[in-house]
Amino acid sequence: MQSLIRRTVMLAVGAIIGATGMVWSASHAAAQTRGTVVLVHGAFADGSSWSKVILELEKKNLEVIAVQLPLTSLADDVAATKRAVDRAAGPVTLVGHSWGGSVITEAGMADKVRALVYVTAVANEKDTSFQDLVSKYPAAPGLGEVAPDAAGFLHISAAGVSKFFAPSQSEGEQAVLTATQGVIKGESFGEKVHETAWSSKPSWYVVTEKDQMIVPQFQEAMAKNINAKVTRINSDHVAMLSHPKEVAAVIEQAAGAK
Repeated sequence: MQSLIRRTVMLAVGAIIGATGMVWSASHAAAQTRGTVVLVHGAFADGSSWSKVILELEKKNLEVIAVQLPLTSLADDVAATKRAVDRAAGPVTLVGHSWGGSVITEAGMADKVRALVYVTAVANEKDTSFQDLVSKYPAAPGLGEVAPDAAGFLHISAAGVSKFFAPSQSEGEQAVLTATQGVIKGESFGEKVHETAWSSKPSWYVVTEKDQMIVPQFQEAMAKNINAKVTRINSDHVAMLSHPKEVAAVIEQAAGAK
């Protein structure tokens, strides 16, 4: 009797392992076909800022990796993103928010990257910095709430988060964003991008029409310059939190493009 029970249990375990393997194989095969979405956050944020978009993309059976940028220099952030691209299954759709746009513009040169998505993000021209580009347009009001610490790392105030960075979010969500923000080395904004992936790869751009961190006029100009497919959303700077379905839809479109 005990021998029969053991055999029954072993068969059941084997069936579970087999089914799990089939699910993994199907998921891996899908990743090989549709690829992986690599999400790159901006300054004053971290990888969790993509949490709502990740859930939307996973509903579409897309593999997702959210990069955690060190925010110590443009070169360091590009290197961290390239490591994520290297471990991704299949071709990569590379997505950047805000400062993350400068990062994906250079990191997107990797052979595995087939499409770029800029979400209210900086799309640098060759040999330009974030500061070079933003200085051509009226200063966004939220930048007045950004200040350096003694080591030269920039942070945004709680008032800046609630009024300009993420006014669409609840007080509790704003408090979390303030507490978890990624401080960025101020010198990073002066570092130049030397290669532009958008020059040779298809690009999409999400313009946020109520943005108070990167003015919409600046966004429109960058989207036009890189010949991106443009989606406009009536959103503040954190469209991935306030309009995750719309942002995910653009990413899915890019991931499915031939």
